Amino acid sequence: MLSKRQRLAVVRSVATKEQLKERENKQVPVHDISGRDVWVDGFNTIIILEVMFSRSILLFCMDGTIRDLAALRGTYRVIPETEKAARLFFDILKEAGVSKINILLDEPVSNSGRLKTLLAEVHEDYSVELDIRIKRDVDRALYEKEYVVTSDSIILDNCVSWVNISKECTKRLNMTGIKVW
Repeated sequence: MLSKRQRLAVVRSVATKEQLKERENKQVPVHDISGRDVWVDGFNTIIILEVMFSRSILLFCMDGTIRDLAALRGTYRVIPETEKAARLFFDILKEAGVSKINILLDEPVSNSGRLKTLLAEVHEDYSVELDIRIKRDVDRALYEKEYVVTSDSIILDNCVSWVNISKECTKRLNMTGIKVW
């Protein structure tokens, strides 16, 4: 009896007991990434932060991640909230003391070049090393990586370790979300 959007919210929010245990074991606290290189699922991370700044629906998921209901579907455009999202993201990583930020953007998604340019311009105010790459298969590129920044469940299930930056952002912005589980 749920609508399509409600069903999507449930599906995006839940995980099996095994997935929850595995994801919890892989999670690295933000305060433990000092001196580390982080690997960022660029669109996943930026879009969630844009949704936060837009005051749209956020899902507080069983695995501790924050997810949204935005459907990327191969198209993306920079919005007024994008720069604020990038600044908050870079602030948190700089304060955490990371040594290098590796951002991967999906090649098939429209405007990935524009997002890359905006991120590089915003980053000029920060002293942390940055590498932004546009790749054909970001998910697979993040498999087997350590200190991955994403809320994407497929990547969380395949990476070595991950960092929950989106949850840290909700704390800083005093944001609340919806629990559907």
